[in-house]
Amino acid sequence: MNMHFDLAQTLPGGMPVPAPCSDASFCQRCEVRDRAICATLEEDERGALNRLGRRVTIAAGQTVMWEGDDATIVANVIDGTLKLSASTGDGREQIVGVVYPSDFIGRPFGRSTPHSVTALTDARLCLFTRGAFDGFAREHPELEHRLLQRTLDDLDRARSWMLLLGRKNAREKIATFLLDMSRRLAREGQPPLDRFDLPLSRQQIADVLGLTIETVSRQLTDLKRIGIIALPGRRMVEIRDRAALLDCSEAA
Repeated sequence: MNMHFDLAQTLPGGMPVPAPCSDASFCQRCEVRDRAICATLEEDERGALNRLGRRVTIAAGQTVMWEGDDATIVANVIDGTLKLSASTGDGREQIVGVVYPSDFIGRPFGRSTPHSVTALTDARLCLFTRGAFDGFAREHPELEHRLLQRTLDDLDRARSWMLLLGRKNAREKIATFLLDMSRRLAREGQPPLDRFDLPLSRQQIADVLGLTIETVSRQLTDLKRIGIIALPGRRMVEIRDRAALLDCSEAA
């Protein structure tokens, strides 16, 4: 089975894919090794997968995968935040998800990419060609099982998001969004963050939540006015009363 990358391959935008990683200690130093897709592998198996991967640094605003393109690459997110987006019939962008460190992007065993993937912040990826990753996964059932579990988790999140979009009002949506951000931006084993930078602009938050930018700004200002959050910077959020924010997030 041929699991070698095409060394002439380039990422979107013409950026060349770096050479395969030969540093065996990279996995040992990886910040997300215990929660990434490869977490269930033995050390020698991680080493074999590591040799198939490449470390890629992505600048904020750079698109890694384009909706509808052939599914040629997959990746673990090591650091940074990225958005998943789709185009509407009239050409507008709709953000359909946000991915964080330890999340997996791309479509293993698939032919086309369902969403565009674009960095919201500078990001680092552990990147594989899909063919190489698929071949490795077929030979390691525990990795296939992990992929299935991730798929089911994504389905659960999608169903929760349907509840948020369909049943919650604007205040509940904003509160739920901030609580989710505080959890997802925290490092493994750490409690939710009480202070963090939002990776999304207010317009992007509005797009994600099905609101207008004016509504997003008004709700954030109201939460600040009643002392539940503070807004010390342009994108900085400080949660001052988590219990009250949780109450705000729950649909009546």
